[in-house]
Amino acid sequence: MPTDATRYAAERAHLGEQEIVVLTNPGGSRRLRIARHGAALLSFEVALDGGMHDLADGYRDAAEVVSRPGSLFAIMVPFAGRIADARYSFDGQPQDLQPGIVGAGRASRHGFVRDAEFDITVLEADEHAARVTLATAVIRPQPGYPHAIDLAVTFTLDASGLTLEARMRNVGNSVAPCFFGWHPYFRLVHGTMADWQLQIPAQTMIRTDADLIALAGMAAYVALDDAPALDYREPRLLGDSILDQGYTDLEADTDGRIRTHLRDPASGLAIAVWQERGVMHAFTADTVSRDARRAIALEPMECMADAFNRPECAEAIRLLPGAERSFRCGVEFQLP
Repeated sequence: MPTDATRYAAERAHLGEQEIVVLTNPGGSRRLRIARHGAALLSFEVALDGGMHDLADGYRDAAEVVSRPGSLFAIMVPFAGRIADARYSFDGQPQDLQPGIVGAGRASRHGFVRDAEFDITVLEADEHAARVTLATAVIRPQPGYPHAIDLAVTFTLDASGLTLEARMRNVGNSVAPCFFGWHPYFRLVHGTMADWQLQIPAQTMIRTDADLIALAGMAAYVALDDAPALDYREPRLLGDSILDQGYTDLEADTDGRIRTHLRDPASGLAIAVWQERGVMHAFTADTVSRDARRAIALEPMECMADAFNRPECAEAIRLLPGAERSFRCGVEFQLP
């Protein structure tokens, strides 16, 4: 029988008034904390230089979990990013997510579950891994979204790092537009973001307007050969670059995982944010008023932002009644 020294651990805990889950590896050299509220990852600590270093720039206290500044580690379903003017058309039916709202107040982004109190449906650990499944049924018919989606998100901590698997099931009677995105922020141990190397295995960037909505049609897609300032196909220092940029045509490694790499050359600490399909959005958080340029968002998304309005995304977002679709992504790390 495995002993406590060889087993992972999965436990309930609290951050102030917020209920959280803690996943820990044998020996305690890696630890995840995840809030039930929004299923937001709060921390991803690893043993480093005689102490624990947090790779995640998550919410610091219970108040931030509720107010969610910067949407740190947000689970984004049934859409990620923004929907242009909070309007779209699906199967010939026009939809308005904010009826009665006019002007600058029209801003629909990041889906419907950031304020959901997820249920803990699985909490388990053995000698190989610790995992928690957080589920919610809050996505139900509402203005602009006459559909019902059950969502379950499983976080698994094992020897390779963190795996996140989202399962989206259409429990309504109509075909629904639905896709997944994750909004994680990462920080490395030495210096600021300017000193870190970024590598994104993309061939194409997504060009947007001033409201960060992709341009119409093929004008949205620019080969990175024609956009050298935003080309991170080879590792390069972030320096003073300001990014709020989507990338597509991602190339997978031989194991099928698409890896975006972030590395601190001074220490050798590095992570890889992986996904199996979709797009990567990189955001240097210059508009987030918290520890400017101390963390970067590397967002694996099943589809691009405003996908509900993109004909080329129509099949990818289409979820039939009774059908379930999953999306997997995660974080690997390399200690110096």
